[in-house]
Amino acid sequence: MRKKGAAFIVLLGSALAVSLGAQQSPPPAVPASAPAAATDPQPATCPEMASALTRLMGNDLRFRDWPNLARYREPNRLLGGPAASESRVVFMGDSITDSWPQPRFGDFFVGKPYIGRGISGQTTPQMLIRFRPDVIDLKAKVVVILAGTNDIAGNTGAMSDQEIENNIASMAELGKAHGIKVVLSSILPVAAYHPPTNNFPQTVQRPMTRIRAINDWMKKYAAAEHHIYLDYFSAMLDGTGLMREDLTADDLHPNAKGYAIMGPLAEAAIKQALK
Repeated sequence: MRKKGAAFIVLLGSALAVSLGAQQSPPPAVPASAPAAATDPQPATCPEMASALTRLMGNDLRFRDWPNLARYREPNRLLGGPAASESRVVFMGDSITDSWPQPRFGDFFVGKPYIGRGISGQTTPQMLIRFRPDVIDLKAKVVVILAGTNDIAGNTGAMSDQEIENNIASMAELGKAHGIKVVLSSILPVAAYHPPTNNFPQTVQRPMTRIRAINDWMKKYAAAEHHIYLDYFSAMLDGTGLMREDLTADDLHPNAKGYAIMGPLAEAAIKQALK
């Protein structure tokens, strides 16, 4: 058992080194006629080793660029700075923000200097790392932050409400320190009207009690720090306290009708922030 554990550690160490791009010398050649060591564990007899190796190699990109800084690196470079009279607005978020500019969801603020910087699946710690290149360095006048739902779902590990709130507050503090007006968007409600994702309805993965609690904190925090609180949540609820069935196809992401409700609310919040 001790030999098997030692081999497991060696294999994991080698896989992690490859995943992180470490340069290693190739092992010495072994003659084809040399018998295999009787004590060497084989993958077939160590399924947990093979499984660990597969997970490490499959997550290679996440190891290399966990916050996905590369996603907008080139678009940011090509975008350049805003015009002298431009009030640039950056939307920072996850898949809800990432999907918004898609034509199937309608027009994304046509003619406005509004820039989408959402990345599907992301959580607040990832956005916090991206905040400087994807918001501050773009010389935004306003940032609209929509974050937290994936933290509740545990996309990058278990997160407490306090940890989520701390990351949102840190982004707001960075924005404020750089003269950027901050709009804090409520986490959208979820529902349980459609076939569940991964065998669990969204109301289980993202309990409404937690969504409400973080939104309540966000509203109070925004008032205390002179930010703008953007309340998508209330406008998208049905009579049962869930997201309206006609606003979503999967109980989590808004459809075109959902974005049609969100658009004017966001526009009003941006105008208020720019006053």
